[in-house]
Amino acid sequence: MNEIKPYDIRIRVKTEYLPSESDEDNDRFVFAYTITVENHGAEPAKLLTRHWIITDAENRVQEVKGEGVIGEQPRLKHGESFSYTSGTMIETPVGSMQGSYQMIADDKHKFDAIIAPFTLAMPGVLH
Repeated sequence: MNEIKPYDIRIRVKTEYLPSESDEDNDRFVFAYTITVENHGAEPAKLLTRHWIITDAENRVQEVKGEGVIGEQPRLKHGESFSYTSGTMIETPVGSMQGSYQMIADDKHKFDAIIAPFTLAMPGVLH
């Protein structure tokens, strides 16, 4: 039997290219991303801050830090999840994002929930 860890936040990501908001002739490529934060840990935990590293194909890096996500700091009990959609703009048709959320559990333990790198790509650009 698998023992439940006290702190186990998992992140799922879905991306979408937004052609209506992009301007390819002027190197403006806009993407939406939907994030689902799931608490698989035993301890309830609250999302305090976000830290994103956004990199385009020319290795230009944008770093974004801030409180919460979309104006919220969701607190998740074991088995609960929170989803939201946001967006970003890069100057190339392909790029990547990665980052972390700083969490605080009800027992006051702070930890980072890592967001693994994911690709932003205009359809048809990658094989």
